[in-house]
Amino acid sequence: MGRLYDELAKDYRIKEGLKTCINCGTCTAICPAAEFYRYDPRKIVDIVQSKDDAEIEKLLKSDVIWYCGECMSCVTRCPRKNAPGLVLMALRNLSAKLGYFVFSEKGRQLYPLTKMLTGNILNYGYCVYPDTFRWEDHVESGPVMKWHLEHREDTFARVGANYKGKGPGILRKIPQESLDELKSIFDVTGGTERIETVYRYSEEKAREMGMDMQEYFDETFNHISPGHINGEDE
Repeated sequence: MGRLYDELAKDYRIKEGLKTCINCGTCTAICPAAEFYRYDPRKIVDIVQSKDDAEIEKLLKSDVIWYCGECMSCVTRCPRKNAPGLVLMALRNLSAKLGYFVFSEKGRQLYPLTKMLTGNILNYGYCVYPDTFRWEDHVESGPVMKWHLEHREDTFARVGANYKGKGPGILRKIPQESLDELKSIFDVTGGTERIETVYRYSEEKAREMGMDMQEYFDETFNHISPGHINGEDE
């Protein structure tokens, strides 16, 4: 049993999600991500069960642990009630904690996601917030979304939202007292420490890649190399 496995074994998701895998492959057969990505949850669980630190480290530095959609289809079909999705969560957690996420292209996407989502939550009280949603970053949403974002005050008024208003209602302004309480929750639960860890390792990787943080953000958010999808050339 190695150091990395010992760290993984402390995570309740390993205790809950990995019981006695018999390597039947049912999780891979039912997995929506495995249909599209070069991804096999059976192999991942097999590596974790092996307790081989060298192989676990490869996993923590790989793209494959970021392919899982956490839908938990796996646990509904597993004959031994294992939950590979929970094992993947534990692997992602350890990868982020140790800074191994920056070694993979998919892992590096943790930076823009952390910056956008936690920034929105702590600054505005929402996971997704219109003022920080840039259409240029989501052109797949189409010209109708572009128009709505350009006319958002009128659009939200038409659907009855209380956009930036006081009192109840969708998209209301969240009181500073509530935002301060959210920040306290992040501080106490380790969320703030995790954000700082992701930022620190991402800044180191950006310097290594010769980029400033905006360039790094754009690169990790927009660039996808071939080889992730089943049937793609490497």
